Amino acid sequence: MANKRLKRQLLLRKLFNKRRLVILNEDTFEETFSLKLNLMNVFVVATVGAILIIFVTTYIIAFTPLREYIPGYASSKLKEEALEMAIKSDSLEKSVKINNAYIASIKKVLTGDLEYVKLNKDSIKALNAEALDLSELTPTEKENELREQVIKEDKYNVFESSKPKVSFVLFPPAQGSILQRYNAVNKHLAVKIALTNNTPIKAVAAGTIIFSDWTPSSGYVVIVRHKDDILSVYKNTASVTKTQGNTVKSGEVIALAGNANTVQNSGATLHFELWKDGFPIDPTQFINFN
Repeated sequence: MANKRLKRQLLLRKLFNKRRLVILNEDTFEETFSLKLNLMNVFVVATVGAILIIFVTTYIIAFTPLREYIPGYASSKLKEEALEMAIKSDSLEKSVKINNAYIASIKKVLTGDLEYVKLNKDSIKALNAEALDLSELTPTEKENELREQVIKEDKYNVFESSKPKVSFVLFPPAQGSILQRYNAVNKHLAVKIALTNNTPIKAVAAGTIIFSDWTPSSGYVVIVRHKDDILSVYKNTASVTKTQGNTVKSGEVIALAGNANTVQNSGATLHFELWKDGFPIDPTQFINFN
């Protein structure tokens, strides 16, 4: 125990023994600078200096632009460009998905490949009757007053309260007799119109041409996209006067009637289709072809 105490005392004396750091002129041995210190002071100063250096280095790396010059750290400009490219790639990916879905719908328009859902109205009524308690659906006095008010308005103000359900008028693409009408049961989604050769085929409304090319099954085909997501399709034409991307007005000539297949010698016909939100529509409900 005594030896350990002696060693500790000697260590403490060494740490706190005063020493002098002297700087001499080599030629004249003149003292130019002197400093009193001990080992403990040297240790404390070295420790504090190391901590300050670590703190300053960490601050420079973490919070100043100087870190860009350190190998392994990316510049702020490079990060901004990477973020911008990531945003653009994400938007492009979404645009590609939308375009692919749109192209798939156009393919269905061209091929007529559709599935129809068959519903039994009687079964729906039976299910509704079983699921609902009709005794709780008796109208209140306010509802009866509202019904009487609506009946009076419909009876006496028909022309004032009525509004058109379509936002624009569809013009006939060409005047001619209908050879085959629209029939969804037989999957005939077009109206077949008899025409003479070189009869001008016109756009039924203003829009943009999204397809204008020759197809093996339907000859030259033109598809025009109108507002409210309405598509008009003109098949079995002999030639086209507009290309994809052109904008057309109502009644503007977009194709000429004729034999789509030169082998056939039958008269010129036009297969005209109307689509709304990806579903076929009977054109005769909106257009008078005669």
